[in-house]
Amino acid sequence: MAEAEETIFCKIIRREIFADILYQDDLVTAFRDIRPKAPIHILIVTNLLIPTVNDVTAASEAAVGRFFTVAAKIAKQEGIDENGYRLIINCNHHGGQEVYHLHMHLLGGRPLGPLVS
Repeated sequence: MAEAEETIFCKIIRREIFADILYQDDLVTAFRDIRPKAPIHILIVTNLLIPTVNDVTAASEAAVGRFFTVAAKIAKQEGIDENGYRLIINCNHHGGQEVYHLHMHLLGGRPLGPLVS
């Protein structure tokens, strides 16, 4: 992996920029998206700067695994665990990735429709 450039998420993780943080531990941080695409739109990011899914290594597997336990916990807190929600990880330009810092979107609060149209 090439040297990654610091992202806005790095500053949120360090609390240098305000975000509505719902969860933080030594591996991941979760906060509300400032441009929500659904009534509930939360980003779960790795605390370690990993640019894309392609850059995940054995050393970062624990953080990536934590995405899913934190997503389930937050979905329950937000009251969307029963009706359902969507988890999305975008990778690179064609995948729709805008911030090159590995993150997962948790979306819910209404029927989300087809994945790709």
